[in-house]
Amino acid sequence: MDSRASSSVSMTIFLAAIVLALFHSSEAALSKGSFEDNFSIMWSEEHFTTSKDGQIWYLSLDKDTGCGFQTKQRYRFGWFSMKLKLVAGDSAGVVTAYYMCSENGAGPERDELDFEFLGNRTGEPYLIQTNVYKNGTGGREMRHMLWFDPTEDYHTYSILWNNHQIVFFVDIVPVRVFKNNGEGNNFFPNEKPMYLFSSIWNADDWATRGGLEKTNWKLAPFVSSYKDFSVDGCQWEDPYPACVSTTTKNWWDQYDAWHLSGDQKMDYAWVQRNLVIYDYCKDSERYPTQPEECSLSPWD
Repeated sequence: MDSRASSSVSMTIFLAAIVLALFHSSEAALSKGSFEDNFSIMWSEEHFTTSKDGQIWYLSLDKDTGCGFQTKQRYRFGWFSMKLKLVAGDSAGVVTAYYMCSENGAGPERDELDFEFLGNRTGEPYLIQTNVYKNGTGGREMRHMLWFDPTEDYHTYSILWNNHQIVFFVDIVPVRVFKNNGEGNNFFPNEKPMYLFSSIWNADDWATRGGLEKTNWKLAPFVSSYKDFSVDGCQWEDPYPACVSTTTKNWWDQYDAWHLSGDQKMDYAWVQRNLVIYDYCKDSERYPTQPEECSLSPWD
């Protein structure tokens, strides 16, 4: 793959699958409604605003507090997508998070799938950090550079989650693949339903150059914006939704979604060669014994 975001074939395959899902009757939930239809404010409602037509949502951070929202529903497996435009200019210390979590707070037994966008000084690139938690244990970070400026326009960030793999996508390009081994294990979250969250917050103790670069509060408020939330997934209903046992009726849990396609593998290989700047699986100082999941091939 060259410097373009994705091969047209790869994008066509996935968009066609999503369109097909619109016309496929199933027990899974598909949603692309308004903010009020899908989300609730988690904290600091005064730091949340919308465009006049309600289609764009803004979260702001100042020295007092940030802001966040979460879905009203929980899901177990599916396709989850949102368009984001990140804080422009000097954003050192600022983290915009877009993630899934089984709990409303950072509980000790939570499952979690993270996108975190780490701000930087003007002219320096944003970094994107992903992480996976199971039963409260994370430490599975990867960091990537992006091939575009995420502050200039909206870009799509998506998670594909089924019992075989978790794939993090940026504009339909797979940037991270996290595989299951098909057995009971302590690394692949597949049992707990999750909410989807987004937030903006100050993390200048670690986010930019390990905490060396501090947030410049003279530039506050820092604002991130969101639109076009879309979910096609198994919506949770206590005690146990019927769709959990029938997810293979849906495109996101059929054979083609258990593996990368040939074109997606080309895109993924390009990302691995050019954009990865940290991979916990290769950090032997931190993990003298390589974590079990690191032996699973993303190409299978």
